[in-house]
Amino acid sequence: MKRKNKTTFKLKRTLGLTEATFYGIGIILGAGIYAIIGEGAKVAQGSLWISFVIAAIIGSFTGLSYAEMSGRFSKEAAEYNYTKKAFNRNYLSFIIAWIMIIAGVFSVSAVSLGFAGYFTNLFGGAPILVAIVLIVLLSLLNWFGIKESARFNMLSTLIEMGGLVLVVLIGIFLVSSNGFGSDLLTLPATGLAGIMTAVGLIFFAYIGFEDVANMSEEVKNPQKTVPKALIISIALTTILYILVSVFAISSVGWETLANSKAPLTTIADKGLGPSGIFIMSLIALFATANTALIIMIVISRILYGVSCQKDLPKMFSRIGNRGTPYISVFTVAIVCILALFLGGLKIVASLTDIGIFIVYLFVNLSLIKLRFSKKDRYSGFRTPLNIGKFPVLAFLGVLTSAGMLFFFDPFLIFAELAVILGGFAVYKIVSKK
Repeated sequence: MKRKNKTTFKLKRTLGLTEATFYGIGIILGAGIYAIIGEGAKVAQGSLWISFVIAAIIGSFTGLSYAEMSGRFSKEAAEYNYTKKAFNRNYLSFIIAWIMIIAGVFSVSAVSLGFAGYFTNLFGGAPILVAIVLIVLLSLLNWFGIKESARFNMLSTLIEMGGLVLVVLIGIFLVSSNGFGSDLLTLPATGLAGIMTAVGLIFFAYIGFEDVANMSEEVKNPQKTVPKALIISIALTTILYILVSVFAISSVGWETLANSKAPLTTIADKGLGPSGIFIMSLIALFATANTALIIMIVISRILYGVSCQKDLPKMFSRIGNRGTPYISVFTVAIVCILALFLGGLKIVASLTDIGIFIVYLFVNLSLIKLRFSKKDRYSGFRTPLNIGKFPVLAFLGVLTSAGMLFFFDPFLIFAELAVILGGFAVYKIVSKK
C-alpha cells in the first residue's frame, strides 16, 4: 500500500510595492505618534520636534542599510540572515533574531496599551482586558491570511495618515490665530541631554521600517520591491512626524501634551471641540490596532524563518491551509498577552528601543563586513555616500545606534542584557546545529 504524500503549504507571494509600502508606513505611523508623543514631550518639552528630526536622521542611516541588505537577501527573519551571511556565527544570528522577537513582543504590548487608552477614553472598560481582546482578534486576522491582513492595513494606514494630516491642519489654524509658541526654540531644563533622552524614547515612533524586510518571502520581486518600499515609507513618515510635532507643540503646548493620556485627541478637542475628540480617538484606534497587527505578523514570520534554519523547533515553520505559519501566529499571541503585565507604556517602549538599537548596530556592521567580502558581487541598490567599498552611512548607523544606548536608564540596559543571556540559553537548548 502506497503512503499518501503529505500536503506541504508555503508562504504566498501576494504583496506588491503598494502593499509593502503601506505595511511600512502603517507600522511606523501607528503606535509612535499616537501613543508615545506625550511621553516624549515630558522629556524634550518644547524641543520635541528637534528630537523627531534627530531620530529621523538616525533612522535613515540604518534604513538605507536595510534597503541594501534586503536586496541582497530576500528572506524572512531578515536580521538573522544578514548577520549569518556576514559573520557566519549561528549563535550571534540567533540572538539577533531573539532580540527582534522580544522587542516585537514589547512593541505589541506598548501599542496595545496605547489602543486601550484611547478605547477606554471613548467607551470605558479595563485597559488590560481591552488590550487582551485586541491581541486575540488581531491574531485571528493574522492566521486568516496575509492578503486579508494587507487589506486591513491599507485601510487603517489611510485613516491614520488622514488623522495626522487633520492634526497638522488644526495646528495651522490655531497657529494662524495665536502664532508659533516660544517653546519651539527653548531647550528643555535638562538641555541637550534631555533632547537625546527623548530621541531614545520617541524612536519607538520610527521602529517598523525594518519589518518590511521580514516579509520578503511574501513580496513579489522582493529584490526590487522591498528597498523601494523601505525608502518611500521612511521619507513619507518623517515628513509627517516633523509637521505633527511642530504644530502639536505650537497649538496646545508641551505641558498639555505631556499630561494627556490621548495627546493628539487633546489637539483635536481644542480645534474641533467634542466632535474632534471622537474623530481622533477613532482614528487612533485604527492606527494602534494596525501597528499591533503588523508587528505580530512580523514576529510570527521571524519565528518561521529561524525555525526553517533549524534554530527553533520545527513546529514554528509549519504552514496551514490558510498559507500562514499558524503555530507561530498563536504562540506570538500568548506571549504578547503575558507581556502586557510587565509594566507601563514608557518601560516597554524603552525596552523595545534598546533592543532595536542593538539590532541596528549589527545590521550596519553586517553591511560593512559584506562590502569587503571577496565573494561580494551584488549589483543591486547600494546606500549612497561610499568611500570605495566603505559605506559611510552604515558606519554612522553603527556610531549612532551604539551611542543611543548611553541615553537609557542603566536598569533597562541590564534588563536587556538579561534578555540577551536568556536568548543564548534558549539557543543552547533548542538549536540543532
